[in-house]
Amino acid sequence: MGKNFEKRGRKKSEKLEIIPVDENVPLPPQRQSDDIISKKKKGINKDRVLVFAARGISYRDRHLMKDLKTLMPHHKAESKMQRSKRLAVINEMCEMKHCNKCILFEGRLKRDLYMWISNIPFGPSAKFLVENIHTMAELKLTGNCFRGSRPLLSFDAKFDEIPHLKLLKELLTQTFGVPNYHPKSQPFIDHVYTFTYLHKRIWFRNFQILSEDGGLVEIGPRFVLNPVKIFEGSFTGIALWENPDYVSPAKQRQILKKAVKERYVNRVEQKVHHEATLPKNAYENGAYDEIFEDNDLIEAAKLLKGKAKEKRMEKAKQKKITEVPKDSLTKKIKEKQIQLIRGVIAKRKNTAKNIRKT
Repeated sequence: MGKNFEKRGRKKSEKLEIIPVDENVPLPPQRQSDDIISKKKKGINKDRVLVFAARGISYRDRHLMKDLKTLMPHHKAESKMQRSKRLAVINEMCEMKHCNKCILFEGRLKRDLYMWISNIPFGPSAKFLVENIHTMAELKLTGNCFRGSRPLLSFDAKFDEIPHLKLLKELLTQTFGVPNYHPKSQPFIDHVYTFTYLHKRIWFRNFQILSEDGGLVEIGPRFVLNPVKIFEGSFTGIALWENPDYVSPAKQRQILKKAVKERYVNRVEQKVHHEATLPKNAYENGAYDEIFEDNDLIEAAKLLKGKAKEKRMEKAKQKKITEVPKDSLTKKIKEKQIQLIRGVIAKRKNTAKNIRKT
């Protein structure tokens, strides 16, 4: 029994396999319960953007705000702000929502849309006039991207040359850039935001990245930002920069109405001037006015014929040429023709005599 127990208690030693260093070890198909789970990485960038609007925006502006919310997983929503409140209250609203960036849409007369982008609480902040708005539902473009994916930000070369555009570039990157490891974001990049500076405006486009070669398809939305002012603080403070070429939309409409009004005034003035300078007599009295006094056309034709004869006679007198009757002219022509014929006959007779003598 003792021997059998000793035999059973012995275990065969397992032979270890030598694996070369260069060979890749395959991962186990299943995870053991004792393995340590790697903790999820925490994002260092904790930017949160408060996106909301003031009362008085139109339906298209509201759809644009919704499109931006879908593209920005790091946003936080807020109900519409009363127009009676001051803009400085927004800083307190952002602190309550734990946001350090803000995008405010402000409407005027349900025609014009202004966008505020601010860095809370110390600034700076920028005010833009939003033009040429086209939402994603309106365009119906073929591009698409995952909800919550992180975008690339592409800026024009002019953003590194002009001083105020450098500031706007930093403000736009911090606002529209999705923080890494954000809980609501996806860990991949499949679309790109382009900011192009053209005609003193910033053109925003959103494209889907199809391939690494640079194939792009537009997703939407589209809009153009016309910068108005840049302030030192958040919605307050000294104006660091002001657009000298900016004209408000209300002023543009006023100029157009004035141009239409001036066009009408010019047309009325032209009519008055035409009537004032209109001649009373259409033409001066001519030499043939007496002919057309009567309605009889035959008599008028006879008078015209007589006038024509008188003119011819006057011209003949000036050139000192008297009129010759047609019969005398025909006689003179016949006499000349007879003389020429006689001359030809005489020449032929002379030639014939000379030939006979020889």
